[in-house]
Amino acid sequence: LIGYDTRFGSDRTAELCAIAAREEGVSVLVSERFASTPSISLATKETGADGAIMITASHNPPRFDGIKFKAPYGGSATTSITGEIEARLRVVEKDPPPRPDVLFEDVLEPGRIEYFDPVPAYIDRVVSMVDRDVFPAEGVRVMFDPMWGAGQGLLPKALSRLGMECAEIHNVHNPLFPGLLPEPIGANLNDLREAVTGGGYSVGIAVDGDADRVTAIDATGRFISSHMVLALLLKHLVEVRKWTGDVVKTVSTTGMIDMLCEKYGRKLYIVPVGFKYIADLMLAEDILVGGEESGGTGMKNYIPERDGILVGLMLIEIMATHGKTLGQLIDELMDDLGRRFVFLRRDIELTQAHKEALLVNLRDIKPDAIGGLEVVEVETVDGFKFHRSDGSWVMLRVSGTEPVVRVYAEARSEEDVEKLVADGVELIDTVAP
Repeated sequence: LIGYDTRFGSDRTAELCAIAAREEGVSVLVSERFASTPSISLATKETGADGAIMITASHNPPRFDGIKFKAPYGGSATTSITGEIEARLRVVEKDPPPRPDVLFEDVLEPGRIEYFDPVPAYIDRVVSMVDRDVFPAEGVRVMFDPMWGAGQGLLPKALSRLGMECAEIHNVHNPLFPGLLPEPIGANLNDLREAVTGGGYSVGIAVDGDADRVTAIDATGRFISSHMVLALLLKHLVEVRKWTGDVVKTVSTTGMIDMLCEKYGRKLYIVPVGFKYIADLMLAEDILVGGEESGGTGMKNYIPERDGILVGLMLIEIMATHGKTLGQLIDELMDDLGRRFVFLRRDIELTQAHKEALLVNLRDIKPDAIGGLEVVEVETVDGFKFHRSDGSWVMLRVSGTEPVVRVYAEARSEEDVEKLVADGVELIDTVAP
């Protein structure tokens, strides 16, 4: 299968991939229009395909448009699969085959290259995952922001099946993504915040450019981060749905998950940044839920894939079940855990020389204290995560996809977390380019 997002050139690249596959004797189904990554992932499994290519820049700037490969089980390729792809790529680069001199329109042929629509089956499946008894959710008004991306229309379609209406912004195909980087972090959701608070909506659901990541805006305009989304979903699946299974999170994700796993007696796996590591465990172990700081969350009884639309529906289910806003539910959760969790991430752009220097020399940063508090533990699963004596932490990690270094921190207040991020930046500045 081949799908593509709303970026400039994604559709043409998808056509080139289809032609190349045809030349190698591979039968291809190409999405008839732009599609979300989860819809292509699900279709890979449901149609019995041998794999899928998704052309997308996801949440990244447009110059990072590229390829996601999906495996037959309908999820992110495992590390072994990506390793084999990379090895074969090295061979092809040394002796590239001739580029087929044909037009896509001229090679459309039943059984070789055909169009297909992944949306109907996808909507059927995500709707089947929610508790129909709480829908339609009385009094819950939903605003959706696909951020000019491939998720356009999907949440409204799903909620319509459940007897609910859903308003939408940034929902036309505009490859310029005017004024917006399609990553659902707080700083990029001002339009959604204004639409929610100005229109009296109960919640705003935002997904990234290919709709596999999700966050939200509360009725008060409060940002509901990926950490909060994962924590609420875990609590709901354990306490309300009564589902079994353990939990996996990336190393940059909130300590709320650690405390909830201890409370519920669930094993917690901590993996490097990247959903493929979560997918590996979802295939090998009984995983209830898995999530990453960047907004990707996956759950049991589905494909091993993050899905912004499905998790958005689950957030609405959670609100409807309790008759409360997401903000109220988060406050109750933090009260129950006995402390506040405030998270902040800052991305610092780098020159290539500085990035390479950090990759080599970050390991030499070994502070005994940060911000006047003792460093009691250093995690090195991916980057360097310094835990302080009061339970707060700061993490330094060079991005694997962009020329940036990310500083993550979690503390008990906005003031504390801002100071902790600043301390992290100072540590980075000690490494000269």
